[in-house]
Amino acid sequence: AKMHKYLLYNAVEPEELPTLKELSTIEICKVWSGMSRHIYRQLLKKKAVDIGLGTFAVIPVHANVAEGKVLPVERPMFIMNKTLKMFYNLEGDETKIPEEIPVVQPDFEDIAAHTHFRHEILEQCVQETLLYFAGALRENKEVEFTFR
Repeated sequence: AKMHKYLLYNAVEPEELPTLKELSTIEICKVWSGMSRHIYRQLLKKKAVDIGLGTFAVIPVHANVAEGKVLPVERPMFIMNKTLKMFYNLEGDETKIPEEIPVVQPDFEDIAAHTHFRHEILEQCVQETLLYFAGALRENKEVEFTFR
């Protein structure tokens, strides 16, 4: 249900992003680096993390190494939510998350314990960033979102 707020019929208005307005760029980066470390810890525990726009997961794939030789490897991926992909008319391969991988929501309490932000601020910052991101998708803008 969380993802529906990212299906935008209208442009994102600045008043929908009050937390981003309050935080500095450095603080926003710190929030996302806390988020990134949290996701990484979940992936190591063989869990996938659904952030609303899509899900981070480690997917088993087959890599071609030499002539006819195939190596099973695990690849971290971001799999965009299917409804969102259709809504924004985005191209891309259909990747399925294997059924044995549990999908969890980000635990903002846990992220807060590893950063100096309150979990409400973390959650709002993440949601507003994703809303901003969805706004860029809606307007067909080029977006670069670097995620370690």
